[in-house]
Amino acid sequence: MTLGLIDQAKNSLTNTSWKKLDGYLRETQLLGSIHNALYWDQNTSMPSCAASWRGEQLSFLAKCLHTRQSSTEFENLIKEAREESHLEALKNGIDINNKTRNLDLLELELRRQKKLDSKLVVHLATAQTEGYALWKEAKENNDFKRFAPALKKLIDLRQEQANQLDESRSCWETLAQPFEPDLTIKRLNELFIPLRTRLPELIAKAKAVSSKNLLKWDLDQSSQQKLCELLLNQWGRNKEITSLARSPHPFSITLGPQDFRLTTRVVEGQPFSCFLATAHEWGHSLYEQGLPLQNHQWFAWPLGQATSMGVHESQSLFWENRVARSKAFSDRFWTYFSNEGAPLNSGLDLWKSMNPLLPGLNRVEADELSYGLHILIRTDLEIALLQEGLDVWDLPTEWNKRYKELLGVTPENDSEGCLQDVHWSEGSFGYFPSYLLGHLISAQLSEAMIFSLRKEGVKGEDPIGECIREGNEIKLLEWLRNEVHHYGRQVNAEQLVEKVTGRCLSCNPFLNYLENKLKMLTSS
Repeated sequence: MTLGLIDQAKNSLTNTSWKKLDGYLRETQLLGSIHNALYWDQNTSMPSCAASWRGEQLSFLAKCLHTRQSSTEFENLIKEAREESHLEALKNGIDINNKTRNLDLLELELRRQKKLDSKLVVHLATAQTEGYALWKEAKENNDFKRFAPALKKLIDLRQEQANQLDESRSCWETLAQPFEPDLTIKRLNELFIPLRTRLPELIAKAKAVSSKNLLKWDLDQSSQQKLCELLLNQWGRNKEITSLARSPHPFSITLGPQDFRLTTRVVEGQPFSCFLATAHEWGHSLYEQGLPLQNHQWFAWPLGQATSMGVHESQSLFWENRVARSKAFSDRFWTYFSNEGAPLNSGLDLWKSMNPLLPGLNRVEADELSYGLHILIRTDLEIALLQEGLDVWDLPTEWNKRYKELLGVTPENDSEGCLQDVHWSEGSFGYFPSYLLGHLISAQLSEAMIFSLRKEGVKGEDPIGECIREGNEIKLLEWLRNEVHHYGRQVNAEQLVEKVTGRCLSCNPFLNYLENKLKMLTSS
């Protein structure tokens, strides 16, 4: 065989191996998207009596996914693709960094999956479905005792999962890795400890000038839904690839390269809950729509996935807080609320109503000053539950105690206390810090965005606000697309922040943002 024919054969083999791995990943992703579709249905329209059968469906899919993600066939496909991509690089002198990063991440997940007993995977999937159903029932009936055994079971299973993974991390750190790669409790404390001191000080300062005399009012469900649709339309929603529904707890999920779902909810007596939840979840969806997964080539590959949930939350929080809660947005949008019956006479009225700066019991409805304390409480409690011996039955008491100490409020019942969030009912321990990390990341990225907008000639003290006032949010989205979204999993969250801003992640930009906003609100 001549050298030319050998080269052709090698090149053909390389392409074949990569395509085989791509095909394998695509089938795995199809199974995952079916799993997500069933999860979407479970949260939006599934009848309650279907929970048991849905649990069996999800458990079966989890078993199938685990088998594929830990198989010898998968391992061999990765090995062959790596060997032959190196051969391709040597022959053609091309850059294979993206391929190498994809393969590194696939091997990392393969090692994790191979360590897990398939029986544990099935038990976890079943417990998650049961836990969600029991949490929903317990929350509706204010009955923590109904949910407690399921929570205890989920904690036991997650502890066993961490034990089987056997990583050089604590139990909680191990469980946090899928949400926030490379995160440690030590680094978390470095970022969060200053907030424990400064946030209560800012809240105390805000209490003296808070909007205590704001009128209490509400809007009917149809009006709230109309405002949400209007918001999404102004922010460029494409109805051909997106869907909006209701669920007990708002969320966003991607079912395919052109299938982005989000949910919201209406809370009686909270006229902005639905609106701000929609803004938040749309921020998640915009991030997903901007990831490399839009290119079918990378949809099934790690580089098509979000950098981390902290980065994910930074995007949702940017649209909820930096945009929808801004003075510029209120000046432009207040008449739409007024037309639906809201007792508002100006943009200032809407802005103050959306930024009450009063500590409350509910995380989702919390203002920007107190939100971080909600997350600190949850983070402390789940670490205590997983590795410090906190008994599940003591959770309500410990929850209420910490709310009194940090926020100065006490839940009247467990439904507005430790039952308010869905996360633990699904065994999602390690997720909560991503919300607060998202606040920090969003603030630091916003500073970089302001610098860039000024260089582009956007005038005013607040270039982001100027874009919002003009209805030019697309300019903000373009910056995020160009600077943030395209990375996928090429880097971790802190590496992304340093690449975009030139600095290590810090809590200072977030605290500076809060202090400036408080100053603006108190002087208005």
